[in-house]
Amino acid sequence: MSVHPVDEKLPALKMATTGLQHVAAMYAGVVAPPLIVGAAIGLTARDLTFLTGACLFTAGLATFLQTLGVWRIGARLPFVNGVTFAGVAPMTAIVAATHDKSDALPVIFGAVIVAGLLGFLAAPFFSKAIRFFPPVVTGTVITLIGVSLLPVAFGWAQGSNPGARDYGSTTNLGLAAATLAIVLLLRRFTRGFVKQVAVLLGLVAGTLVAIPFGATDFTPVADAAVVGFPTPFHFGAPQFQLAAILSMCVVMVVSMTESTADMLALGEIVERPADERTIAAGLRADTLGSALSPLFNGFMCSAFAQNIGLVAMTRIRSRYVVATGGAFLVLMGLCPMAASLIAVVPRPVLGGAGVVLFGSVAASGIQTLAKAGLDKDNNVLIVAVSLAVGMIPITAPEFYHAFPETAKIVLDSGISTGCVAAVVLNLVFNHLCRGARDGRDAREVTHPMEAVPAQSIS
Repeated sequence: MSVHPVDEKLPALKMATTGLQHVAAMYAGVVAPPLIVGAAIGLTARDLTFLTGACLFTAGLATFLQTLGVWRIGARLPFVNGVTFAGVAPMTAIVAATHDKSDALPVIFGAVIVAGLLGFLAAPFFSKAIRFFPPVVTGTVITLIGVSLLPVAFGWAQGSNPGARDYGSTTNLGLAAATLAIVLLLRRFTRGFVKQVAVLLGLVAGTLVAIPFGATDFTPVADAAVVGFPTPFHFGAPQFQLAAILSMCVVMVVSMTESTADMLALGEIVERPADERTIAAGLRADTLGSALSPLFNGFMCSAFAQNIGLVAMTRIRSRYVVATGGAFLVLMGLCPMAASLIAVVPRPVLGGAGVVLFGSVAASGIQTLAKAGLDKDNNVLIVAVSLAVGMIPITAPEFYHAFPETAKIVLDSGISTGCVAAVVLNLVFNHLCRGARDGRDAREVTHPMEAVPAQSIS
């Protein structure tokens, strides 16, 4: 009996290197939220290191839940989970509203626990939304995921600190370009195992190239402890405040929407389409991982879209590879020195690799759209408007500046707004108005502005 590539167990060395490649792709995304929130609170360097390690540890546990699964929990797809960036703005707002900053993290943790538990209960109902995600919607959302991530790669390519003098310097951009070139050359001129770990080799090579330019900092390794454990409730017992809970519940809805889109995207890429049951199980893993995360001083967890690009590019679809990546995350949480090794990789080097990874996601979305019937006028309009709406936060970040902060949690996510637009437009054009269509709606066209023949107008 043949085994689906998703359930394939690879040789140990290949499992380890490709799992580490997933960690390298998502590391910066995991550590950024605790660094931002910790800085807002004014944590000491020691506590900030502890908080970052805790987020790595809980990301690993959430990844285990998602990839290996327990009972009806876990999509059992090569899905990486980590701290969602959607929660950064609400968490910093909670910090600002907390008079005693020592209470800020307990208040955040309490809100995340409640939001996670409520999300867990809502997962089976939320998963029924799959019927509203035909290829014209999923293709649009997958494309938006890739396009939305590309600015992250471009920011990394410029450097780690926008306020630094070398931010956007020719040296930083040159390192990003060199890393990109190395990855492309490895993908083009190598085969087999080397080709599949091209991103990891590109990161290593880019880091070595950066050493003569002084862009590689080994201080984190020297300063890191060998062993550390995220002691439960290190920052105090969770506190439950209604305003904080409501704001994190909004983030949970956004996170579940994006996770649903990510699961649909990944299902297409690995050729195991995510059905309603898979999405419900995946959302349970997201939400349960979020509810448990604060016990070990971590934040809300969600799927990491950047790793979908890695799966799309390498064609390594085994969920056990990603589970191995989860083991590395747990190890990093328990061994700060191991975590610091990934931190050595210069941000411009990550940016060069990110161009390939995130661009691959957008390319996968375009492939899905090719199957979406874009010879139909309705579908062209759905894609056109949804992409435009989803691009607003990317091309005009201040577009929604006059809206309330709660609304901006949703509006500032191009993936969420584009997804909602695509679902609503698909309902309006392809379902609700089915009985009232004129000849033009069903007619094959090549452009949304194409003229309507006179005989088609009644």
